[in-house]
Amino acid sequence: MTPELLPFHQASIGEEEVKEIIQTLNSGWLTTGQKTRLFEKTFADYIGCKHAIGLNSCTSGLHLSLVVSGVSSGDEVITSPITFPATTNVIVHQNAKPVFVDVEPETLNINCSEIESKINDSTKAILPVHFAGHPCDMDTIISLAQKHNLTVIEDAAHALESKYHGNKIGAIGNFTAFSFYATKNITTGEGGMLTTNDDHYADKLRILSLHGISKNAWKRYGKEGFQHWELLMPGYKYNMFDVQASLGIHQIKKVESFLNRRVQIVKKYNDAFEKTEEIQLLKPESNIKHAHHLYVIVIKTENLKVSRDKVLNEIQKRGIGVAVHFRSLHLQPFFKQHFNYKKGMFPQAEYLSDRVISLPLYPKMTDEDVSRVIETVLGVLHSFRQ
Repeated sequence: MTPELLPFHQASIGEEEVKEIIQTLNSGWLTTGQKTRLFEKTFADYIGCKHAIGLNSCTSGLHLSLVVSGVSSGDEVITSPITFPATTNVIVHQNAKPVFVDVEPETLNINCSEIESKINDSTKAILPVHFAGHPCDMDTIISLAQKHNLTVIEDAAHALESKYHGNKIGAIGNFTAFSFYATKNITTGEGGMLTTNDDHYADKLRILSLHGISKNAWKRYGKEGFQHWELLMPGYKYNMFDVQASLGIHQIKKVESFLNRRVQIVKKYNDAFEKTEEIQLLKPESNIKHAHHLYVIVIKTENLKVSRDKVLNEIQKRGIGVAVHFRSLHLQPFFKQHFNYKKGMFPQAEYLSDRVISLPLYPKMTDEDVSRVIETVLGVLHSFRQ
């Protein structure tokens, strides 16, 4: 008999969100409007930044940041190979080259000690990824960016609650993109937010996010009467809309309580796994606040008689939803074919991407669920020991 599946993730949606969406649907205004603006303001207050721009995805935020930074054909952007394809796809869309730097084994973040060796006259930006919610070494990144006149664009899809040396992620670099995808720490189903402290860029980003026109629909049909729009620049259709924001304005109020529950689960996992020979735990650095978006373990397959994927499949067969974050991008067919990346170029990323497994981590998990995950993982590893 197949055991009941404990899903890898379940969103925490309450009655407040449901009532807000119904009210929005009944209001007759569904697209970008007052609720989007309210969510933007609430989000900016939480981050402590001047501007937050609601978008349809984190990917859109990364892309717009590259556009306003002037990244274009022939330019290079330094980033991590351990990330989702969205991080690098937007670079390629600008006809620029993603330049990978290997990762730290303890955090899976970009190894900042290797960044400067990749900087040349074609380098225009550094795009760090705060993996699983652990902030990158932003002091080094900002210092290098200032030294070489580079833009810093942060991929904070995992890092909503994160702090680096007391400073909130989202208020450090030039631009920071957040995700509200269905599996993220708060969700709007799909959606994202882009933060910046630069007034000039914020205005341009808002225009670019909605076709490049001068007035959004809310303003065109406002109480002050009809207003004609003007096309100021060729933009994109990247705007967030009020149905999404109806979720966001309540989700953001719960963000710290969600985190507190994940921290409890992480402690239970750590206590259970820290002395297991077949598992390497990631090690957070001091003086940071971890968002704990993912709980990632490194399976020491050298101590087992099977591969990581065999372990993964067996855990799944026993009713526990698991995932892989991530397989190193430089080994993906596109990057091998178009940028001549090869196996052996980033040994840490390769070692880890063959061994990482992400376990369920979300507020709706009960203590019984957590115990079931622990027992299943340990049972599977015991059965595959050499």
